[in-house]
Amino acid sequence: MIEMTIESVRVSLMNYQRVVILKEKTADRYLPIWIGPAEAEAIAVQLQEVPVVRPLTHDLLRSMINQLGGVVRYIVVSDLSNDTFYAKILIELEGKTIEVDSRPSDALALAVRVSVPIYAEEMVLEKAGISLDGLGKGEGKGVDGVIGDEANKQVDEEELRRMSAFREFINSLDLDDFEKKQGSRG
Repeated sequence: MIEMTIESVRVSLMNYQRVVILKEKTADRYLPIWIGPAEAEAIAVQLQEVPVVRPLTHDLLRSMINQLGGVVRYIVVSDLSNDTFYAKILIELEGKTIEVDSRPSDALALAVRVSVPIYAEEMVLEKAGISLDGLGKGEGKGVDGVIGDEANKQVDEEELRRMSAFREFINSLDLDDFEKKQGSRG
């Protein structure tokens, strides 16, 4: 598992869908995940510390886990299959570890509320990650769907077809904006 941080929540100018951008904590590798508008708002509200009048669904989830004596330990983006990401929430309860299946957007909205680590499986990053390490400005996955050391692996046409939505989105990103943001953090 690779530790990630939430880099940003964005709106695609191509289709106005929301995407959360996860960034590998120790490298310049990014993982874009399409999410719904409600989940995007739930994540952004918490990240920006915007007060809400009534608890949101993810606040309720946090509260229920706490009231039942559970502790969220971490979340992991665990799989990517047929253009769908999967996640797990790991909860410790009465000395046992419980894995709860989740959509990544809900897991992330909960993770920012309980301040736990966010992970992604290496396999997920290999399939859908965008790497800036060792690449020229603005380069990510190319048309062939491979990057860096992955360039020698074969990618079949079915995999390329399934990843087409990600490729279109990735090609529309202004990665120079990521680099400017990184530079301004000092």
